[in-house]
Amino acid sequence: MNAQPFVPFRVCISDGKTYDITNHDMLMVTRNSVYIGVTLDADEIAERLVQCSILHITRIEDNIPAKAA
Repeated sequence: MNAQPFVPFRVCISDGKTYDITNHDMLMVTRNSVYIGVTLDADEIAERLVQCSILHITRIEDNIPAKAA
C-alpha cells in the first residue's frame, strides 16, 4: 500500500469475492480486519465499506490493470 508510485492490487477473499484496490485510500487495515471502500463514485469516494477478517484473505494479486480513463 505504501509503494511510490502506488501499484494497484487485488484482494481475494475465501468466499471467492475479489476487490480491486486502485488507490491507497481504499483500504484500511486494523489488527484483525481490513475495511475496503467499494462502489467508488466519479471522485473515487467510496459509497460503502466492506469489512473482512484478515484470516479470510486468501491471496493478494499485484499489477492488476489500471482502469481505463
